[in-house]
Amino acid sequence: MLRGMADMETGKVADNRMNSLDKMLSILDLFDDGNVGVLPEDVMQMAGVARATAYRYLQSLSNAGLLAPAAGGAYVLGSRVIELDRLMRLTDPFLTNASPVMHEVAAELGANFMLCSYYGDKVMCADLAWPDDSLARMYERGRPMPMFRGAMAQVILSNLSHYQLRSIMLWHAEEIGAAGLGTNWDEFRSTMTRMRKDGCVVTHGEVIPDLVGIGAPIFDPDNRILGSLVMIMTEKGYARADAGQIRQQVIGAAARINEKLRNAARKTGAPAVAARPRRGSRRRVGGT
Repeated sequence: MLRGMADMETGKVADNRMNSLDKMLSILDLFDDGNVGVLPEDVMQMAGVARATAYRYLQSLSNAGLLAPAAGGAYVLGSRVIELDRLMRLTDPFLTNASPVMHEVAAELGANFMLCSYYGDKVMCADLAWPDDSLARMYERGRPMPMFRGAMAQVILSNLSHYQLRSIMLWHAEEIGAAGLGTNWDEFRSTMTRMRKDGCVVTHGEVIPDLVGIGAPIFDPDNRILGSLVMIMTEKGYARADAGQIRQQVIGAAARINEKLRNAARKTGAPAVAARPRRGSRRRVGGT
């Protein structure tokens, strides 16, 4: 009995440590384009902790190089982020296999492409190929995209499991309805099933006016969704083009990437790992 009680106490300690670790790492969620510095007061409010704990979290992240102290008592992103970004560009199977194909296809077609990945409830630009400079480059690596608008996001969303989609519907029903993806679970599931069967999603000005996104899914060797490949065009350019041919070009390019990922996994025995979305939150999430 005493041992059982000790095990329970150990479990409680582990849970508390995990909660503390989660809170500390969630500080990184405070950074975005509109907020490049974080104060201890921000951490206190976000994590619901005392000032001493907030300082301890900030110091731990600073020691790891993920944050750095700045003027006015604020903390900014640290140099370790740059180091990790370089390492990811060099070693991430998704980038090292998908980016060369994307750049090759973009050069062949003279069309602009974007490679997108996701984590949690965020979709973001992982790489760009932009040969047609008549269209201003409106995206950049690392830019977060809406989860429910735009071809890049909807392609990923439609290829998640029903279990994942149910969780997302539970937490983001209002945003899903506003995006026209369904006002209830049956409508949302039907929309996602149709998009998945089509193998390609086309959206018009859902995030940036006058831009059309044509997206196809990219899978890991176990057929789990990794991200999306999206061609970006103006409405006028899309209207002049053969829509069916464009869809097939994007689907074909994505298929080449999928095959390259499978071949790489066979050679190395280390397949790319698909991101697993956490349970959605009620905050606003961050697509053409």
